[in-house]
Amino acid sequence: MARTAVSGRLRWRVATLSEARWETSTARTLALDVPDWPGHLPGQHVDVRLTAEDGYSAQRSYSIASAWPHPDGKVELTVQRLDDGEVSPYLTDVVEPGEQVELRGPVGGWFVWRDKQPAPVLLIGGGSGVVPLMAMVRARATAGAKQPFRLIYSVRTPEDVLYADELHRRVRDDAGLDVHFVYTRKTPEGWSSPPKRIDVAALNTYGWPPDFQPDCYVCGPTTFVETAADILVALGHDPRRIRTERFGGTS
Repeated sequence: MARTAVSGRLRWRVATLSEARWETSTARTLALDVPDWPGHLPGQHVDVRLTAEDGYSAQRSYSIASAWPHPDGKVELTVQRLDDGEVSPYLTDVVEPGEQVELRGPVGGWFVWRDKQPAPVLLIGGGSGVVPLMAMVRARATAGAKQPFRLIYSVRTPEDVLYADELHRRVRDDAGLDVHFVYTRKTPEGWSSPPKRIDVAALNTYGWPPDFQPDCYVCGPTTFVETAADILVALGHDPRRIRTERFGGTS
């Protein structure tokens, strides 16, 4: 993912995988024990480095999925497998509990949410771009914050939804959280609209009105982020309240 702001706490730590769970058939959440972890804000990311026996190394950036403090003191990453990737296939299919990776962070100071921000929040995620947004949802609950959240989540199919059970539970138990899905390839049985990409109607109907002055966070593939941000501006949202995070590829 493209990042700009840096927290200043950038040294490599050896993290031990304590638990792993599948979110979908291609995405896995890793719960890591990280010595002397300084804490993080929702929306920040880490760099993960793998080093082979011959000394070759590769590193990638991954958004942090968990809030801090985590109940078990873990740092959680949700990794989507890229079949042609150097790092993600190892993290999804190879590394097992008890094994170690190198981790550096937390990184980022712009695309973050703080529980002292009083405004309502609009989260717009495309695919695995929902990961840092989920960290914000979790952080809101951890802090007992009351700002109303709306999440618009664009995803290919129902089977590709990350955190499906948790999102359902959180919406059921928290009147201050609303989630709407936009399916781009296949919809659930009985869904009211055909598959489509995110559009003006979705953001106008399920987002906050501009006069509510929400803090908006948009994360996903570059084309998705540009489209969603342009729609928000066209609908009258203050560009200064729109924060974006993007990664390569298409939606």
